Amino acid sequence: MHPDDTFNQKTNPHGPATGSTDETSTERTTSPLRAPNRGLRALLASTPARVALATGLTCCLGAAAYAGTRQTAEQPEQAPAAEAAAERVDAAERASRSFLRHDTTPTSTSPSPTETASPTETTSPTETTSPAESASPAETEQEPTSSQPAPPQPVAGLTQTQMDNAKTIVDVGTDMNIPHRGLVVAIATAMQESTLLNYANAGVPESQNYPHEAVGWDHDSVGLFQQRSSTGWGSIAELMTPTYAAEAFYQALLQVPGWQGMSVAWAAQSVQVSAFPDAYAQHETRATTIVSALV
Repeated sequence: MHPDDTFNQKTNPHGPATGSTDETSTERTTSPLRAPNRGLRALLASTPARVALATGLTCCLGAAAYAGTRQTAEQPEQAPAAEAAAERVDAAERASRSFLRHDTTPTSTSPSPTETASPTETTSPTETTSPAESASPAETEQEPTSSQPAPPQPVAGLTQTQMDNAKTIVDVGTDMNIPHRGLVVAIATAMQESTLLNYANAGVPESQNYPHEAVGWDHDSVGLFQQRSSTGWGSIAELMTPTYAAEAFYQALLQVPGWQGMSVAWAAQSVQVSAFPDAYAQHETRATTIVSALV
């Protein structure tokens, strides 16, 4: 029997499946399996085959070592390029993030020491507004305008209210072109009738509804000239208005024939028809002083 029979016996310990004891039959059945094994072993056992196999294995190992060496040698050349590209990408991302931060949350730059004002750049005392350049108290006061003239200074012992009323009487006469003597007659008449105060009347309640400086009781007489509405001088509202009362007196004076040649007292009496005609004369001197101060 061939030495390989032991292998066959191990593979088929019970023999052929047919149970035949014929040796020829067993040889024929197992011969196809033994033939390849014997050929391979014989090929590997030959010296040329072993040399060829060793040579091939050496070539493969050399090729693998060369490939690994080349890859290791080329890796340092590729690494700087890869790192440079990565750094450029990282720098671009940092720049974009920095740009976005500046847009959304701008930070104020603190001034450097060189940007602060030096002592020589501060305003010197000579550059400040001097007391002479500042407005004086007299300049800060509102100057009287044409619509708000300064009140006249009282003369002849009058109060400011009396002087203001005297000015109203003189201004109305001046606008009507009344001569200087007619202005004196009007002031003397008002001084006698009302002491140059705009009187209301306790017996005429309506008169107290208008601006007044005193309250009288003589019949229904009201105003600077104590004119009576009941005798046709005008309404209570008109007679309580100083400008109207003065104009009404001048109009009546102009109707007196020859009034300019009369005495101040008689000219006044011709208009007023008073129970005491000589009373007006006592005011002529002061009336003249007042008119001279206002004209």
